[in-house]
Amino acid sequence: MGSSEASTRRRVKLYMLNDERQWDDKGTGHVSALYTEQENMALVVISETDGSYLLESKIQPDTAYQKQQETLIVWSEGENMDLALSFQEKVGCDDVWEKICAVQGKDPSVEITQEVVDESDDVDDTDGYTPTMMQSIQPLSLPPCELSRLEEVVDLVSQAVASPPKRERLVAFLESTNYLHQLVDVFHKAEDLEDMESLHHLYEIMRQLILVNKHSLYESLFADDMLLDVIGILEYNPSGRTKHRDFLRNKATFKEVLPLHNTDLVTKIHQTYRVQYIQDCCLPPPCLFDEHTLSQLKAFVSINKMEIIRALQEDEEFMCRLFTRLKAADTDLTHRRDLSLFVKEFCNISIQTDQKESFLSCLLQHGALRTAEVLLAIDDRDIKSAALEILQAFIEHQPSVVREYVFRETAPFRKDDELLINLMISQLLTDPDPELSDAFLLGYMLRILIDPDNMNNSGVVSHFLPCIFMHVFD
Repeated sequence: MGSSEASTRRRVKLYMLNDERQWDDKGTGHVSALYTEQENMALVVISETDGSYLLESKIQPDTAYQKQQETLIVWSEGENMDLALSFQEKVGCDDVWEKICAVQGKDPSVEITQEVVDESDDVDDTDGYTPTMMQSIQPLSLPPCELSRLEEVVDLVSQAVASPPKRERLVAFLESTNYLHQLVDVFHKAEDLEDMESLHHLYEIMRQLILVNKHSLYESLFADDMLLDVIGILEYNPSGRTKHRDFLRNKATFKEVLPLHNTDLVTKIHQTYRVQYIQDCCLPPPCLFDEHTLSQLKAFVSINKMEIIRALQEDEEFMCRLFTRLKAADTDLTHRRDLSLFVKEFCNISIQTDQKESFLSCLLQHGALRTAEVLLAIDDRDIKSAALEILQAFIEHQPSVVREYVFRETAPFRKDDELLINLMISQLLTDPDPELSDAFLLGYMLRILIDPDNMNNSGVVSHFLPCIFMHVFD
């Protein structure tokens, strides 16, 4: 392994939790696990900027180290210092984790090396339980959900979120009680009283709960009877209020381009849009560490999108109506534009999932390539853009399908100017601004289609290219 590769795998950012329970970036450097003069192994981070020591931390045999999201190692030193190393590469994180586990005599497959015991949870083991055992079974509880106790709730929730064992106990408490609904009730009371201090406390509580990064907790927070109130709480950022609910109710209107008879699907579409809105607009921009922390929130949105795509694909009646209306000559321009924008978003989401092959097969069965021809011939930028989205999905992932379609449609009864590939070339040549993305995308797709290096089958080269030259360049 070269020195540059070794340097990259050991490159880390060092974070330290501050008094406000936020992670401060303490610098970037390179980590090593080295033996000290006392023959103890220590984690040493040397700054890549000036060569100074950012960290020298002895690997303690009884400290709880936690590995998160494949590239993070988190631990506490003393009572008031929480540290985290964020690795540039997974392999570097694995190397250091193995050394930590070796010192503690643990299997590197574990994600946390020790159970954490808090002094506040220590009890006499007269009943046969050690403090650690009691720690693991004793539920965490929060103060009564009242306006006068919210500041205390903020402190307890923040401490729990920063400690992996406490975090699990907090989630267990919230899922076994109606405390989340009590928070919503208190929120309504604080809003009626215009109690800004309490509203700011509620914002911090909700922000911390989202940072718990637990899918099961998200299912409770984003349930139909909770979601809009969660968004309402997140309006009261102490740095300034943003009226998210007003936007969602009055401006971000839901439009059904075709009627959906599945009410559960409609509910999931609403939920997905609003959770995506929380991620993009309600939470502060994440630092690198928080990006890892919010992985389950992103996964929640992604899973929802995949379920929506699957449900739409399996709705044969809906898919038939969609492509029939897109191709029909009597579809008015506004409705065709709405349908086109829907298909564009549909394609954009589906191609980013592992369902893209089944998705493209479904589109092909419903005449997607013929639909793209119809849309390309319409003088409307949004509609043409949707046609290009369909074509890009196929050409990037199933170019042979498009070549076969182009080859088949060169039958004598089709005029050359109606052929898909000629419509693409015509659009490219007549684009009013060839520097914009549409013309660039068309050129990119045409190169994929006709470049012999992209054709694995020699028979395709010998049949497809002569056909193209005959009908395109004739």
